[in-house]
Amino acid sequence: MQTIGVGMVGSGFMGLTYSEVVARHAVGCRLVAVTGGRRSEQLAKDYGVAAETSIDALLARDDVQAVVLATPDQNRLELTAKAAAAGKHVLAEKPMAPTVAECDRMIAACTAARINLAVVKTERFRKITRKAKELIDQGTLGPLQMLRTVSAFPLPLAKQLFEERQWMADPRSGGLFMGMASHNTDFLRWLTGRNAVKVFAQATTFSDLPGPPLSVMAQIVFEGNIMAQMWITAELPNPSLPSSEVRFQVFGRDAMIDLENFEYLDVGQGEKWERIYTPERFDYLKEPKSPIRLFPHIGVVQEFIDSIREERPPKVGGTEGRAAVEICEACLISAQTGQAVSLPL
Repeated sequence: MQTIGVGMVGSGFMGLTYSEVVARHAVGCRLVAVTGGRRSEQLAKDYGVAAETSIDALLARDDVQAVVLATPDQNRLELTAKAAAAGKHVLAEKPMAPTVAECDRMIAACTAARINLAVVKTERFRKITRKAKELIDQGTLGPLQMLRTVSAFPLPLAKQLFEERQWMADPRSGGLFMGMASHNTDFLRWLTGRNAVKVFAQATTFSDLPGPPLSVMAQIVFEGNIMAQMWITAELPNPSLPSSEVRFQVFGRDAMIDLENFEYLDVGQGEKWERIYTPERFDYLKEPKSPIRLFPHIGVVQEFIDSIREERPPKVGGTEGRAAVEICEACLISAQTGQAVSLPL
């Protein structure tokens, strides 16, 4: 089958991440060129590929069949439309876009061009989360009844991120909230296998940081009357809350799951809790190329590349990306109106 030439759009931390994955881990593809961001020339040099001066120049290359959009979310619609017009397949970072309306336009552009649109959802590709999904699907928990998820970070870290990623303060973006919550909302949908039907939320920013709300608490109703709570915040005081960077708790009729992405997976059943899985540890910032860190990203890219080579729709496509954004946007609408929001939007 064809080896897929990939163009990288974006040269920040995630641009580095996906360049490493495409160049050295994923099968059936090769990194061809990089564009976008102040580090693009150096990133291209590091991988021995071309540094293009613009997205248009990258899309004009005959040896590029697909692009990875490792860019701020407020730019994804424009970039996706350009890629679709050029006939290039698209893998978009999360959140897919800051609004459902923009997601719809991205889907329409790619559908019309008959190219694949995939969205990064690393939670579906981690060893620990796949083990949790396996336990649910094989019936260990019985019918699901309730879920709870927390992603909580200290305010000093948020301030550091805003200094490094100033685009998060742009009111046109989904900000830090959607950057985090699009993981949580997708994971809730994936675990339950159900769509959300109603959302009620509060959202605010307690600090003086600009942009979309930094603290959101939501009650989410899924099909089958499954109840879920989501708490997203980047405004805790130090030392923050233990085991709460990416925490999920799932309660069924017969048993329970408690997991933290980077710490543990526990199952509560009968009279006891049992540790089922402990993930390998790595330093997120100091070891960006660690195979442990890259494992779910390799899964994301490999599925995208395989979908192109096998001439089939991606398993995690625009519809899935849109659904995660839809729940996030419903949270913000509910917070603004003080009313529960019914889905779909």
